[in-house]
Amino acid sequence: MKNNWLILTLVGEDRPGIVSNVTRVLFAVGAELGEAAMMRLGNQFAIMMMVRGAGSPEDVIGLLESVRMTFDLKLHVDETDAALHQAREPDVLITVHGADRTGIVAEVTAALVESGFNILDLRSDVGGTAASPIYIMQIEGEARQGIHAIEVAIAALGAQGLSVRITPLDTVRG
Repeated sequence: MKNNWLILTLVGEDRPGIVSNVTRVLFAVGAELGEAAMMRLGNQFAIMMMVRGAGSPEDVIGLLESVRMTFDLKLHVDETDAALHQAREPDVLITVHGADRTGIVAEVTAALVESGFNILDLRSDVGGTAASPIYIMQIEGEARQGIHAIEVAIAALGAQGLSVRITPLDTVRG
């Protein structure tokens, strides 16, 4: 393992205390936390985080066993050679709205890959009502061939009933 980083994935029913208990156990053994994404998906809560200094994947599974059992979490640990401080900044935000139906994500992402777009973050939700659900997707990424290439690639999506908005981003970190 080049950088001694592990990627932990935990998933379970959304309940208060999951993040607190997982991070408390890791802190107690002196683990360093790197990048992380934690979110509610439906009635589930998902954690993906980079961890270093907590031992082998087997050690981490053992450390988190009581938390896993208390919250009935699924836990997966992988070794990685990922490193911190190599974040890539998105330069475009793409927002998609449309009547919810099967295939929206596949259609939109296929069009974007054709334009040379690299997805860095994708979040989606379903709004509206049960009778008229609306699929909402926000995608941040890198427009490697420029915004015009994205506009050309997504032009046909409007004919499929999707509203797509492209917003250039200028990220400034202090």
